Amino acid sequence: MSDQHIAPVAPVLPVAAHEPPYYAVVFTSVRTEEAERDGGYGSTAERLGELVQEIPGFLGEDSAHTPGGLAVTVAYFRDLAGIEAWRQHAAHREAKEHGQAHWYERYALHIAKVEHSHGFQRARG
Repeated sequence: MSDQHIAPVAPVLPVAAHEPPYYAVVFTSVRTEEAERDGGYGSTAERLGELVQEIPGFLGEDSAHTPGGLAVTVAYFRDLAGIEAWRQHAAHREAKEHGQAHWYERYALHIAKVEHSHGFQRARG
């Protein structure tokens, strides 16, 4: 197969720093074997990633999955109203219920107020 048939990989970039205050929703989880085999997890996560962008005050999301099985997602919101709107979103609530029944061994959710934020980007020569 030639290289022209390989889709380019988008660069992985952290969410840019925003003017504080804002909020970080930290979701850490260990998934079940069903979720690791997919079981609809990937398509649901992709759909929710698109839907959350429609929530007023959503600033972005960072996500990582360690080889040991810990997944960490940090979603940033301008205010608590945006977090509550996402918490109440029908598709998000449905995914949460399904996740508790099928996709998660355990998870924890932490909401923190960001009081300082800055970033760095290496200059390209």
